Amino acid sequence: MSQVPVWFERKFDFSFPAELLPNLRARLRGTPARLEETLRGGTYEILAKKAPEKWSAQEHAGHLLDLEPLWLARVGDYMVGSLELTPTDLQNRKTDEANHNWHPLEEILAGFRAARERLLKRVDGLDPSLFTRAIPHPRLKIPMRLVDHLYFVAEHDDHHLARIWELLNEAG
Repeated sequence: MSQVPVWFERKFDFSFPAELLPNLRARLRGTPARLEETLRGGTYEILAKKAPEKWSAQEHAGHLLDLEPLWLARVGDYMVGSLELTPTDLQNRKTDEANHNWHPLEEILAGFRAARERLLKRVDGLDPSLFTRAIPHPRLKIPMRLVDHLYFVAEHDDHHLARIWELLNEAG
């Protein structure tokens, strides 16, 4: 039984100051390295091991890659002043259908690193006033500033890193 809280049951507090943006950028920039460090050296049997109706450690890594286009689209929503953030597929069909266990781990890790770099480059080039612009989140039904969105992405990263860590520890 996982000790990692269920993602869709999480509540978020976005009352922190926007001045924490540099910390969030550093956290997001570090995710590829933390993911690589966690997974490298694991055997295919351990990384691809699945419980019924659950993702393997490698599939969790693939899921992080799968969501990078969503995060980038949402940054675009702030840039154009959308009325609501781009919605996601709450069933995660992209990850379920991607067969990440059949892709080389190095391909997933390199893809994630490149995608995260694209996201950070986009964020780094934005006008500072955009980071406090608020747009409603489609699932949470609350306004999120761009800085909140980046916190949400960092929390999502850490959620899956914690689950990967847990799976690898269970495997021995």
